[in-house]
Parts: sequence; structure tokens; C-alpha cells
Amino acid sequence: MENVKVDFAKTQGKIKPMNSVNNGPLGDHDLKNTDFYAAARIPYARLHDSAFEWRHTVDVHEIFPNFDADENDPASYDFTLTDVYLDSIEKVGTKIFYRLGTSIEHEIKRYGSIPPKDFHKWARICEHIIRHENEGWADGFHRGIEYWEIWNEPDLVGHQCWTGTISEYIELFDIAVRHLKKCFPDIKVGGPALTHVKRVEWWKEFIPYLKEKKPPMDFFSFHRYASTTEQFTRDIAIVKDYMIECGYPDCELILNEWNYLLGWEPRETLLHSYRTIHTLKGAAFDAAVMIVCQNSPLDHLMYYDARHTCAAFNGLFDQISYEPLKPYYAFYAFSDLAELGTEVQATAEGEGIYALAAKSGDGKRGALLLTNYRNEISLDGKEFAPEEVTVSWDGLGEGPVRIRVRMLDNDHDLTEVSSEIFGSGAGFRKLTLPLFASAVIDFEKV
Repeated sequence: MENVKVDFAKTQGKIKPMNSVNNGPLGDHDLKNTDFYAAARIPYARLHDSAFEWRHTVDVHEIFPNFDADENDPASYDFTLTDVYLDSIEKVGTKIFYRLGTSIEHEIKRYGSIPPKDFHKWARICEHIIRHENEGWADGFHRGIEYWEIWNEPDLVGHQCWTGTISEYIELFDIAVRHLKKCFPDIKVGGPALTHVKRVEWWKEFIPYLKEKKPPMDFFSFHRYASTTEQFTRDIAIVKDYMIECGYPDCELILNEWNYLLGWEPRETLLHSYRTIHTLKGAAFDAAVMIVCQNSPLDHLMYYDARHTCAAFNGLFDQISYEPLKPYYAFYAFSDLAELGTEVQATAEGEGIYALAAKSGDGKRGALLLTNYRNEISLDGKEFAPEEVTVSWDGLGEGPVRIRVRMLDNDHDLTEVSSEIFGSGAGFRKLTLPLFASAVIDFEKV
């Protein structure tokens, strides 16, 4: 018997945006996921690899195709399709996290991942992209995009994102962040979107640079693909320690690519990872990661990927119908807690049981998100005995409380399975939670 205790009187701070993603909804197709995407209430969409679905968009070399052109001339820029794409994201109520740089290039010839031949000019080009989107320059917009990231994965071993050296990236980063913060003091600029926080050769150069040059870095971004929650918490702790060591104790920590990965090789291990991402096990993993990251020093978490054409890593939407898959509902559930706003104390006993609770500002509503995740090879957990969980709660005050249980399991897509009224703001309820299942328990004073 596992025990979960919730105390709605003990607040823990705000629910953070742990349910952001990479990329926005599918566009104007006969079948599209716009309504489902909007219903999930995704807080931010990071624009990386967007050009694989929305061609000629987002990447700096797509918007400014001739590097020798005049960066001050609006005619040198092609904003058309990027603007349509950004409109589609804003229409569903999601904010934009703009990655300045290039989509990954796996082909034998590189186009966007080659270091710009003039770093200062590249920074000025980025300046004009920001002016177009935020200040109306070149028949532009006033979107108020706050986050601007300098490049993606310059440390990737195969040089699919950056063919230059670490030193060259650091030079580009330094020039760009200083220029952009001088032009736009109110935006947030950062990077470098590292593939792996333990890559020693990277830190040997980056830490001395941060300590000596003190660039105006608002956030530090990094990536993690793993199969256990412990791998995430370890990396977050490593990055936090580095930022404190370098004199950036208040720098935002943003993990803006993550997903389930048992291993990149051998082939069967990678295939198992891809299969998991789209299943109930993937949903439980996603919920567990969002829960542990909420209770870590991390400020922002962004799943990779909501892009429809990303067949392997898009576990949210079906590739043919564009309808939600099981993991979609983990994000939907987290959004329910984020809408309530304030995290409250929730403790869970037992291996594999994860719990997160929240309440509304007026204290009349609350919710508890539970998931049962262990890194078993099974994809649906049917061959394992379910956990019997006792959920107890307190801190809702006097008077009756309606308790509603919604399940995400092999038979339910976060649908209601029970509703009952308890006589006071404290009580307990027993719940059967199969392996890889999740549940949302809604509390409402009546």
C-alpha cells in the first residue's frame, strides 16, 4: 500500500512552465491539430527545427538568405512564412521562445550550421528580426517575444548544428548577447542549448569565459534525453552548481529539449525508445519528469517535439489523424494544475509514485496529479500488478468537498471515473493506480 499526502494549507510557490514544447500546431491543412493544441494550454513553443515542417521559416539564414546583402534594408529579409507560422502559435494562446540560429542538418553538406563569416553582422541581422517581430519594423508586429536563444547544440559531436569550434561559438555568443541586450534591455537572451551538461571540453572553455567576461546572460539552456527521472535531476543540479560557480546564481535554467530515451544504440534500444514515446509508458514518463522538474531548481521545461513531421519524438499527436496520443494527456493534466496556479505540499511514499498538487488563488479548488512510472520494458504495464494508493488530504477548511477522479490509463484518456462528496476539507480515498497510469484528483468546495 502506497501513501500520498496533500496539505493544501502549505504552499510551495507557483507552478512553473514545465509543460512547454518545441514548435507549434500544424497549419492550414485539411486535418490539423489546432484545437487539440489549444486545449492543452501549452505555455511556450520553442522554435527549433521548425523549418522541417514550415519551410523557409525561423532560421536566420532562411529569413536573411544572402549574407552579403544590406542588413538595414527590409528588402533583404523574407519574413512571410515565419510570420504566418508565428501567427498560428499565438492564435492558440501559446507564447513564442525564439531560437536564433539554424535547424539541425544531418546531410553531408551544411548550410545554416556553418559559422557566420561576420559575427557582428549576424548579431545585427538578429536585431532586425527582433525589431520586425516586436517593434513593427519592416511591416512587422508587436508580439512581445521575451526569450531569444543564441543557436542550438554547438557542442553536438557530429557538428550537425555548428561546424566551428567551441571558441568560435563563445565569440559569437558574446557578441550577440551584448548587442541584443544593448538594443533591447527588456528581452531575455541566452543559450547555448547544450546537448550534454557533462561534456568536459565544453566547460573548460565556457566556465572561464563566464567568470572573466560576465556576458549579460539571462538564461542557460541545455538538453537531456533519458529514461529515468534521476538523470534529469542530476543534470539540473550540475548546471545549477556551474551557474553559481560562474557568478550567475539567478540565471534562469531552461531545459528546452527532452524526451524518453533508453539509449541511442544499439538499433533495438533506439527503436524501443521511439515506440515508448508514443505510448502510455511515455505518458507516465512525461508526467513524472514534469513533476520532478517542478520541484527542482529548473525554471522552464520544453518537450521535444510537438512538430507533426517529427515522427520519432512527437508523442503528442498521431501522425495520420493528428489526434492526441496518450502522452498528450499528461501535458493536459499538468496544465490543469498550472491554471490553478499555486503548488501545495504533496508527498508520495513508494518507488515509482510521483505526486504534484496545486490550488486556486481563492482556495476553493485544488488538484492532485499522480503517476506510476518505473523504467520497465513494457509499454502498457498490463503484466504488472497495480499499486494500491491511499490519498489523504487536509487544509481545505470546513464544509463539504467534491472529489472527482480522472484516469489516464489503457482504457481512459483523462476521463472521469468517479465523483463523490466528502463532509469536510480533510479525508482520504483509496485509489488503484496501474503501472504507467496517471490520475488527476480534483477537489472543489461545495
